[in-house]
Amino acid sequence: MLILGIESSCDETAAAVLEDGTRVLSNIVASQIEVHRQYGGVVPELASRHHLESIVPTVESALLEANRGKQHLDAIAVTQGPGLVGSLLVGLNYAKALSYVLGCPLIAVNHLEGHIFSVPLELARIEQDRGAQPRSDWDHLLPALALVVSGGHTSLYVVNGLWYRGKRQERYRLVGRTRDDAAGEAFDKVAKLLFLGYPGGPIIDRLFPRGDPGAVSLPATKISDRSLDFSFSGIKTAVLRQVQSAFQAESEFLRQHRNTPGFHDNLPQPVYDLLASFQSAVVETLFQTTFRAAEREFPKSILVSGGVACNRWLRERFSQGFGRVGIPVHFPSPLLSTDNAAMIAAAGYPKFLRGEFADLTLNADVNLKLA
Repeated sequence: MLILGIESSCDETAAAVLEDGTRVLSNIVASQIEVHRQYGGVVPELASRHHLESIVPTVESALLEANRGKQHLDAIAVTQGPGLVGSLLVGLNYAKALSYVLGCPLIAVNHLEGHIFSVPLELARIEQDRGAQPRSDWDHLLPALALVVSGGHTSLYVVNGLWYRGKRQERYRLVGRTRDDAAGEAFDKVAKLLFLGYPGGPIIDRLFPRGDPGAVSLPATKISDRSLDFSFSGIKTAVLRQVQSAFQAESEFLRQHRNTPGFHDNLPQPVYDLLASFQSAVVETLFQTTFRAAEREFPKSILVSGGVACNRWLRERFSQGFGRVGIPVHFPSPLLSTDNAAMIAAAGYPKFLRGEFADLTLNADVNLKLA
């Protein structure tokens, strides 16, 4: 059974073909990083224009790599939201047109649900590589705590159901979310402040080992009402204050040399220390809040997904920290961590089995809620 997944919620045009909900036959992503790099972040108007240019060749590439034709598709799963409205509409309208022409069902998927499904999709790939049959459900993971952490989202859910074939709906309960910047957004803004380029997360993560995480004292975010919400604006502002007060000479050096070859490999040591301290503070905030949630919710596992899940220090901190209390932590591979369409097709598979189809009146929802 084949599902074509389409994802266009932000700045990645993606298409994928999934067989039986677990086997990835293709997973194509057309990146717009070079388009937005000069602006230090995503420009919504430019993103939607490039989706228009990329959507047809991206879908065609996915079908070609999967060695399948449109006539072989059993359903089309597409991101309905949340995201940028112009970007969402490109993927959504293309999916509706294709569904109408082919006469196959249309499945609406929440982007955040897709990120959660990227973890069992990765686990299924591992089982297939071992020659084993992927599980038909994921009861051994549940209940789980799912942290979705990216450039646009930082949310924490209790997951009570995933691949149930008609027995019950997927069930998610939101227990925490960011009150200001998303974690990935904070990485991008700090990188922009220091003239490091875009996207900021991978750059800072690569430079992290060169600095001392304890060199610069950055305040840990504290939510006074004891909720499980996140906040990263304070850490970001603390970096700004450090740059303004103690890093004026270094800041001028960065501004003058930002376009020179080997720039990232020749930064002043205090800058490496500041970056390491910043990354450590962000990861610690994510870990401590998730750990407090685990103490309240007693999960069997922790699922971490989204672009920031590629961060090496985050993976190490979560694996070690939860390993001490015997709770396994699962991450998707880097390709499945960032925005992609395989996760959308995977999230659409159980909906297909239950007959949860959308009609052609389906519209984008930039604030679509998962729970």
